[in-house]
Amino acid sequence: MASKPMFLLLLLLFLPFKLQCSSPQTWIKAGYWDSSGELPASDINSALFTHLFCAFAYVNSTSYQLLINSSKEQPFSEFTNTVKLKNPSITTLLSIRVGKSESTTFSLMINQTSNRKSFIKSSVRTARLYGFHGLDLVGVMPRNSTNMTSLGTFLDEWRAEVDSESRNSGKTQLLLTMSFGRVPTVNSVSYPIDSAKRNLDWVNIIAYDYYVPTVDRFTGVHAALYDPFGGANTDAGIREWLQRGFSADKLVLGLPYHGFGWTLVNSGENDIGSPASGPAVTIDGSMGYKLIKSFIQNYGYGAESVYNSTYVVSFCKIGSNWINFDDVEAIKAKVSYAKAKGLLGYNVFQLSNDENWLLSQAAYGIGTSQREKQQQLLVIVLVTVAAVILLMGTIVCYLQIKIFKSQGILATLKKSVSRMRPKISSDEKQDNSAPNLQVFSFNSIKAATDNFSSENKLGQGGYGPVYKGMLPKGQQIAVKRLSKTSNQGLEEFKNEVTLTARLQHVNLVRVMGICTEREEKMLIYDFMPNKSLDFYLFVAMFLQNMLRKEPTL
Repeated sequence: MASKPMFLLLLLLFLPFKLQCSSPQTWIKAGYWDSSGELPASDINSALFTHLFCAFAYVNSTSYQLLINSSKEQPFSEFTNTVKLKNPSITTLLSIRVGKSESTTFSLMINQTSNRKSFIKSSVRTARLYGFHGLDLVGVMPRNSTNMTSLGTFLDEWRAEVDSESRNSGKTQLLLTMSFGRVPTVNSVSYPIDSAKRNLDWVNIIAYDYYVPTVDRFTGVHAALYDPFGGANTDAGIREWLQRGFSADKLVLGLPYHGFGWTLVNSGENDIGSPASGPAVTIDGSMGYKLIKSFIQNYGYGAESVYNSTYVVSFCKIGSNWINFDDVEAIKAKVSYAKAKGLLGYNVFQLSNDENWLLSQAAYGIGTSQREKQQQLLVIVLVTVAAVILLMGTIVCYLQIKIFKSQGILATLKKSVSRMRPKISSDEKQDNSAPNLQVFSFNSIKAATDNFSSENKLGQGGYGPVYKGMLPKGQQIAVKRLSKTSNQGLEEFKNEVTLTARLQHVNLVRVMGICTEREEKMLIYDFMPNKSLDFYLFVAMFLQNMLRKEPTL
C-alpha cells in the first residue's frame, strides 16, 4: 500500500525534468551579472532567464591559470546555488574577461602551448569546483591574424579538455561560449570562424557600443538594429555572420541595458550625427537604464524620451544633453527580430542596470512562447505539489512514531480495534473484517473466569496474571490480564495485537481475541494445558526479537 504514494511522489518529481528534456532546444534567455555592480546575486529574478553569466574572472599574468579575485571567491562559489532558489533549472556560466589591460597576458597565454594547457585545466577545474555549468570568454577582439590562429587552436584544445573531463567524471559536459563583435572581420582580421563553429556551443554577439562619446565627436546610435543610411547596425552584422557560414541557431543576440549621453555643441542641432563635444552626465557618457530613467524623471517638466522605430532606439534631449538607449519598445522589437531570424536567443548586459526588471520582463514576454509558459507553470505546480506531499508524509511519519513511542496504543490502537469490528455485543462475536481475531466484552470474560477467581488463576508474569476460563459454548480459554502496576504490559499488548494477524505457526498458541473495555487490556488465547510455560517463553522471546527488528511498531 505504501508503494503507491511513493510511486506517485517519484512520478511528480521526475515529470518536470521529463517535460524539460522532451521540449525542443531551449531558446536562450541569458544575462550577465557583474559581481562589482550594486545588485546582490540573491536579488536576481532568475525566473526570467534560462542562463546566467557570473562575471568576471581573469587570466593570471604569472601562472596563466584562471584567476578569481579573492574578494569575489565567496559570491562566485555561492552564485549557482543562490540563483537556483528562484529558478531550479537555471544554467550558470563563469565568464572570463579579456579587456585592454589583459590583452597582453591573454596573447601570451594562447600563443604558448604550456600556458594554454595551464589555463584550460584550471578553468575546467574551477568551473566544477564552484558549481558552474559552463565557461564563457569575453572581450577578445581580432587585432592580428597570429592571435586569431592561436585562438582557433586554443578553442580546439579547450573543447578537447571539456570532452575528456566529462568522459572521465561521468558529468554533463561544460558549455563553452564566447562573445564576438558585431561583424566577423575587423580591419581585414577575422575571428577563427571554423574553430568557433566547431567548438563553441554558441556565440554571443555584442550588438551595442557602436558609437561612444569618448571616441566619436558626433551623436550616434550605439545599438541601432537598422540604419537606413548605412551606419553601424545589428541587422547588417547578423547578415554578415550568416554569410560567413555561421548557423543562426548558434548566434545569441546581445541586448544593452545601458545607453550613452553626448554633450551637443549646439543644443539646436539634435539629430543623429550632430556635432558633440564629448560625454554627457557621466565621465564616459555611459548610463545604465535605471540611471537614464531616473535622470529623465528628476529633470521635471518637458523631459521625455521618444521611440524611433527606424533605428529601433529611444532618444532623449535635455538641454545640451543628447541620450540614446533601449527602452521597452526597443527590447521587444529586438527579441522579436532574433526569433524571426532563427537565432538561438538573446543575452542582456547587464542585469544591475535594469529598473525593477522592466526590460527583462519585456524580453521574457516576447521570448517565451505560450507553450513554454504553460509548460513552465506546470513544472512549478508539479514540483510544489511533490514538495508538499513529501513534507506532509514526513510530518505524518514523525507524528506516528512519536505517538507510538510516547503513548503506546491510545488513539492509534483504538482506531485499529474499531476497524477490526463493527459493534460487539456482550457475547463474543466473530468480526467479519478480521476473521482470526475476536473482540470480547468485559462481562463475558468476567463470567468465563468466574470473576477472575484465584481458583482459575494459572500464573503470574511481567505482563500480569493469567486466568483459565470457559466460554458459554464450552470452549476453554486462557486470559492474560494487564496488571495495573505493570510497566511493560501496554507495549506488549500493542505488539501482540499488531503481530497476531501475521503469526501462524503450529507450535504457537492461537490468540483468539482481545478485550479493551473499562480500560482493560486483556489477550484471550486457546487454552492448552500442557504448553503454557513453552507458550509464554516463546512469546516473550519472539516479541523481543520482533521489537529489535521492527522498532517503529
